Amino acid sequence: METMSVSVDSILIVEDNSVDLDLAIRAFGRCNLINPLRIARDAEEVIALMQRWEEGEPTPTLILLDLNLPGLSGMEVLRQIKTHDKFKTIPVIMLTSSGDEEDIQEAYLLGANSYIIKPMDFGRFRELAAQIGSYWCRVNTSPKYV
Repeated sequence: METMSVSVDSILIVEDNSVDLDLAIRAFGRCNLINPLRIARDAEEVIALMQRWEEGEPTPTLILLDLNLPGLSGMEVLRQIKTHDKFKTIPVIMLTSSGDEEDIQEAYLLGANSYIIKPMDFGRFRELAAQIGSYWCRVNTSPKYV
């Protein structure tokens, strides 16, 4: 059976922890998604990407954003994406180790589309990656960014 996808747009993973990033890359790799993964390790890299998107580089179909980043926090990155006229409709999933109720509340108030606490074992992370890929990259229809 052939794997089908509506989009071949990328998934942007914003993660500074090498172990968590490796876990995510391996988990998504096992899901047979056709969506390429792009990586940013901190807020400054995301801001630089946003500038390139402004200049016409394709935007990601989905952003997986860690809360705890060096420098500007994931919340500040979320704020900048969701207040940007052109990029505010890009789905952002907070993928973090924090289960703090205040963090969850703030993320949703800032416009997060989902808040997921990272599983720490590979099997559960792989299941999560498959669910994310299935819904956000195959089922969900996102607007095009021009």
